[in-house]
Amino acid sequence: MKLLTLFAFCSLFAVRAFAGEPVYTVDCNGGGDFRTVQECFDALPSKPDGWRTVRILPGTYREKVTLDVYKDCVRIVGVGGPERVRIVWNDHSGKVVDGYEMTTYDTWTMSLQADDVVLEGVTVENDAGRVGQAVALETRGDRICIDGCRLVGDQDTFFTKGYVSRVYVTDSWIEGTTDFIFGPSIVLFDRCRIHGKADSFLTAASTTERNRYGYVFRDCRVTVAEGVTRLYLGRPWKSTARTVWIRCELPAAIRPEGWRDWHDSARKGDVFYAEFGCFGPGADRSGRVAWSRALTDDEAAAYTPEQIFARKTGSEAFRSDWLPVAPLPEKGRGAGAQQ
Repeated sequence: MKLLTLFAFCSLFAVRAFAGEPVYTVDCNGGGDFRTVQECFDALPSKPDGWRTVRILPGTYREKVTLDVYKDCVRIVGVGGPERVRIVWNDHSGKVVDGYEMTTYDTWTMSLQADDVVLEGVTVENDAGRVGQAVALETRGDRICIDGCRLVGDQDTFFTKGYVSRVYVTDSWIEGTTDFIFGPSIVLFDRCRIHGKADSFLTAASTTERNRYGYVFRDCRVTVAEGVTRLYLGRPWKSTARTVWIRCELPAAIRPEGWRDWHDSARKGDVFYAEFGCFGPGADRSGRVAWSRALTDDEAAAYTPEQIFARKTGSEAFRSDWLPVAPLPEKGRGAGAQQ
């Protein structure tokens, strides 16, 4: 195995790599330590003493990839950015493999199950098409950062599956059709592009009743494909769903009512749907459903990483506070949201 030396870098966790930390290179053309991402992940030691970096060289990696629950402290970097590094698969709900019919929970292209993971400059795509639920990225671990990536799919693109999970997404592109950001995790999206490809719902949070935060979008931009005219900010997958949009640009395709129920009036009782300081033709709140709200200045001020990712956000299972910090710019790293 080729072990390269990193003299210094700053990750989203403010973890610095020193000389001697291992760096693994994946190259589908044969010029690295491994030809596939999964081979590299399988070779990573479990329960490590320190951080490791996985460099993925340019290419399209057609594979289904799992980072196992014990493979913590990994920084996964797409060399050249998401335009040049793609991980693609095509599983979908209803697909039969070896006699087994898949459900949503089986369909991911990449599953990040470990804690303390950074994913930078990579496209993760499910190209099954409009055939039902087809997850591109699934996250289960705690303290996961996604920066400058592209998450591409149709229905159910990004599954934030972990119940004891905090995820920070920055400067990334996320596209899909129905409920394409969904799940129970606590997730902060900063400066992301959320791209709707069909008349449907952007989010379907299933926040647990223990958590004070669910999905928080700050300074994001919502865009739509040609012909999309009926889009909703979210609907509750669970009756305790929490979703907040802060200072986001909303297009005319956002319906005046803004939010939808899930065909069950009881679900409206405990949901927390709110907006603050949004702008654009879809930001007018005068026609919003009565069970959504506008945050006050004081309420909006509490939506910071320090508050959102604190240990005492409601779930007793978090072991500590977590404060991710923005990465240093890297030459050649593509910005997923700037497209």
